[in-house]
Amino acid sequence: MFRTVKDFIEDYKDESQGTQKLLDLLTDESLTQAVGEGRRTIGQLAWHLIHDDTGMLRRIGLDFKAPAAKSEPPQSAAVIAATYRETAASILEAASQWSDEKLLESHNIFGEVWENGLTMQLFIKHEVHHRGQLTVLMRQAGLPVAGLYGPSKEEWEQMGMTAPK
Repeated sequence: MFRTVKDFIEDYKDESQGTQKLLDLLTDESLTQAVGEGRRTIGQLAWHLIHDDTGMLRRIGLDFKAPAAKSEPPQSAAVIAATYRETAASILEAASQWSDEKLLESHNIFGEVWENGLTMQLFIKHEVHHRGQLTVLMRQAGLPVAGLYGPSKEEWEQMGMTAPK
């Protein structure tokens, strides 16, 4: 749970940069790749990382610019990546207006009472969870994957090394 706004901002800056690296590698052709029939495509999953369909941050009163919930994903990977960049910047700007005391306020989130600091932490974990799903779909689509917490296979190879198995 975040106890200071500064901690949230630092953590979200790092995590959103990782997400941005992945989104910047998407292609228009890859957006239809799904893990299986009836499952989210890369385009749907990437868009889910951008629009506020769960409303976690809005439910705690954070006011930021994002596409409307349940909006259809664009057919352009570049538009998705640019929209994420704008939304992440807007979240950081909105959070910077909060005081640390605001993190201690509580709200009903999905039928449970959570402090805002917890909601913000779980918002980031939610993004990381779906980012992991995105990397699997990217591999299935034949796309390179950016290293997030260490080098990816492609990045190991660029360093002239063999990736550990």
